[in-house]
Amino acid sequence: MPTLSRAFQTLPPYPLADLPGLKRELRAKGLDIIDLGAGDADLPPPPQAVKALREAAGRAEMSRYAFQLGLPAFREAVAEWMDLRFGVPVDPYTEVLPLIGSKEGLAHIPFAYLDPGDVAIVPDPGYPPYFGGPHLACADLVAIPLRRAKNFLLDLEEIPREKLSRAKLLYLNYPNNPTAATAPDDYLRRVIAFCREHDILCLYDNAYSELAYDGYTPPSILQFEGARDGTIEFFSLSKTYNMTGWRIGFAVGNRSAIGALTRLKTFMDNGLFLGAQAAGVATLRAWREFVPRNVAVFQERRDAAVEALSAAGFEVTVPKATMYLWIPIPGGEGSYDFCRRILLETGVALFPGAAMGKGGDGFFRVALTVSADRLREAAARVGNAVAATSSGGRGRNG
Repeated sequence: MPTLSRAFQTLPPYPLADLPGLKRELRAKGLDIIDLGAGDADLPPPPQAVKALREAAGRAEMSRYAFQLGLPAFREAVAEWMDLRFGVPVDPYTEVLPLIGSKEGLAHIPFAYLDPGDVAIVPDPGYPPYFGGPHLACADLVAIPLRRAKNFLLDLEEIPREKLSRAKLLYLNYPNNPTAATAPDDYLRRVIAFCREHDILCLYDNAYSELAYDGYTPPSILQFEGARDGTIEFFSLSKTYNMTGWRIGFAVGNRSAIGALTRLKTFMDNGLFLGAQAAGVATLRAWREFVPRNVAVFQERRDAAVEALSAAGFEVTVPKATMYLWIPIPGGEGSYDFCRRILLETGVALFPGAAMGKGGDGFFRVALTVSADRLREAAARVGNAVAATSSGGRGRNG
C-alpha cells in the first residue's frame, strides 16, 4: 500500500470517535446512559418536511442527478427566507448554493483558496471542519483562543501581524458552538472592515441563527454594509428543524466565492438529493410556524438544565442562543479525563471542551438534546459524582 499523505497522517482523531463504542458497552452492562454529548436533538422534524420528502421519493425525476444547480425551487426558497428573516435580498442562482449539510461546504471551501503556506484563521475551540479543511489543504492554521474574559469573541488583535499577509480565510461562528456566545453588531462590523482591509474571505457559520431565547434575534452577517464583498454565510436545517441526518444546508453570499465553491463541488459530489431539496423548500416555508414552538422546547430545557446544574454546584452562564451550555470544570481537571470519568461513573455523556481545540480544555459542553426531566437527572448524577471526588485529589491544576 502507498504511504498516506503527511496532511492525512497528522490529522488529529475526530472528537470522541471511540465514545459510541464505549456507550454501547455501558448500555450492554445495564447502565442508563443520558447522552448530552452530540448536538442531535430527540425532537421530530417539521411534518411538512416529512410529507414533502415522501411525495418527492415517489417522483422518478427526483432520483436523477441534482448537480450543483439542484432544485430551482430550493434556491428560490432560500432567497425568499433570507429576505423574510434578515431583510437580505440575494440572487438565488449566483449568490446561493445548496450543500450536503453546511459541514461539507465549510470543510471543502479551503481547497478553492488555500495553497501551502497560506493561512486560515480559526477560533479555538471551534467546529472540527474549521481545522480539518485547511489542514488537508496543506495550509497553515492560526488558532485564536476564545476567552471567557472577552465574551468568547475571537479577538482580531490577537492574530499575529506576521501571519496577516498570508491569511486568506477567517472562520467565525456566532451564535457559537461550543461556547454559546453571541456577537454584538459592532463586533461583526469590525470583522467586515478587518477582512476588507486584509483581503480575507470571512466564512461565517450561522447554523444556530434560529435557536435563540429571551427576545434575542441573531443577525445574518450579510445584513451589514460591505459584508457581501467578502463573506460567505453557511446555514443548516439540522439544528433548527431537528434534521441532523437529512444533511440539508446552503451557502449564501459573495457571488465570486459562491462560484468558486460551486466549481470545486463539481469535482467532489453531484449535489444534494433532489428529494431532500424539495423537503428543504417545505421546511423553510414552515419557518414562521415551526420555529417558535421548537425554540420553546429548547428554552424549557435550557432553563431546567441551568437551574439543576447551578444547584449541583456548577458555574453556569445562561445562553441567549444555541442548544448548548458551556461550563467550567471545577477543580481544574482536564476535560477529556473529566468527561470520561463522568460517563463511566454516572452514565452521563458530556462533551469535553478540548475535543474542539486546546482552547476548550477546562470546560465541558452540555447539549440540550433530552427532556427537561432527563437533564435534571443528569445534573444530579454529575453533581453527586463531583461532590464525591472533590476532596479525593483527582484532577490537575490548569
